[in-house]
Amino acid sequence: MDRFAVRTSGPLSGEVQVQGAKNSALKLMAACLLASGTSRLENVPAIADVAIMSDVLEAIGVTVSREQAAGGSEASGPGADVPPGRPEALLVTVPDQCTPVAPYDLVEKMRASFVVLGPLLARHGSARVSLPGGDDFGSRPIDMHLRALGALGVAFTTEHGYVDGRCERLTGARVVLEYPSHTATDNVLMAATLAKGTTVIENAACEPEVQDLAGLLGDMGAQISGAGTSRIEIEGVDELRPAAHVTVADRVEAATFLAAVGLAGGDVHVTGARDDHMDMLLEKLAGMGMELEATGRGVRARCEGRLAPVDVATLPYPGVATDYKPFLVTMLSVASGVAIVSENLFAGRFRYIDELRRMGADIRTEGHHAVVRGVERLSGAPVRATDIRAGAALVLAGLVADGETVVSGAEHVDRGYAGFAAKLRSIGADVERVDGSGPPA
Repeated sequence: MDRFAVRTSGPLSGEVQVQGAKNSALKLMAACLLASGTSRLENVPAIADVAIMSDVLEAIGVTVSREQAAGGSEASGPGADVPPGRPEALLVTVPDQCTPVAPYDLVEKMRASFVVLGPLLARHGSARVSLPGGDDFGSRPIDMHLRALGALGVAFTTEHGYVDGRCERLTGARVVLEYPSHTATDNVLMAATLAKGTTVIENAACEPEVQDLAGLLGDMGAQISGAGTSRIEIEGVDELRPAAHVTVADRVEAATFLAAVGLAGGDVHVTGARDDHMDMLLEKLAGMGMELEATGRGVRARCEGRLAPVDVATLPYPGVATDYKPFLVTMLSVASGVAIVSENLFAGRFRYIDELRRMGADIRTEGHHAVVRGVERLSGAPVRATDIRAGAALVLAGLVADGETVVSGAEHVDRGYAGFAAKLRSIGADVERVDGSGPPA
């Protein structure tokens, strides 16, 4: 099992470039299923989840290839301990007729791959998709997806671990989501583009990644209004065409590097970061004592001295994203007081706290709340990543821990970050990725 070896680091300095958003790129890839021909997606990160989604699409009959940008690095990508080169383009070529089956051995690796369901139903009138897997932080049922697509005329059966959907041409309808789910919004949004008539999604997710998906769909010929608000209206069209699109910046990766500066101190320019996509996060970081400046090229972060405590509650966008929480909890674990962190979105997403406790953090959990009492320093220890963001947060914890911290389960981090250790090293962190077969080089 590969791992990260981390030693006390700081202050950090320099520039670090934000990759394209994982949570957008995967949906953009699925959207390509809506039109035959070749679509070109730029700024797609070379991460494990993109590789898994590529395998899912290829199983359906799609051809996926990377167009290496000038100056790019062939070594960069999932598991590589070198900085990624310039952003690559992903070429997605869809045949006139796909095989609308997404197999278990691929879908169980990544929950986001379930979003192929909507495009397949819209284009082919049938789909057989395995029940999804993904990160281990509690149940995230797919019933909302099935009810929403059922409102458009899909009949579903579930057996032997698969969801089977059948329909004639989808028919527009008013779809009210019980919760502003990002992936459910994406699934319905894509399906509705080829439905007959008008679809209205009420209580839709408002994330920048939903707006990014709507942007690609618009370039493909879809008629969409309201993306980025809680009410999205889609007027179905008869056919879509391939398109070229640039993936929006990854706000969660940006948050990761901002948190690194908050923990280790220093002055770092996080280039490509969109301050307008992180309003509430930046407000919380400023409340902790960080200096943050929108530069036009990104966000410059400065931090000196010990952080102050702030209370945090996760909420749907534009609130504090649940993906930010492991970084905030890690920062609060060394802050100068007591803070309360509430998880309002996913049950079980405090599992990494036991690992922080192994490093000396004083954190008590009760239900969906955590009481974090800041300590002066953490202590290096062997810990284990349980999901993408928890793994990255434990690496950051090692920056302010005495001795060495070894974070196993590096493959979790690979799902969301390309060249993670190398990027941290580029701004002065003492981090290296270690092959599971031996000690650090």
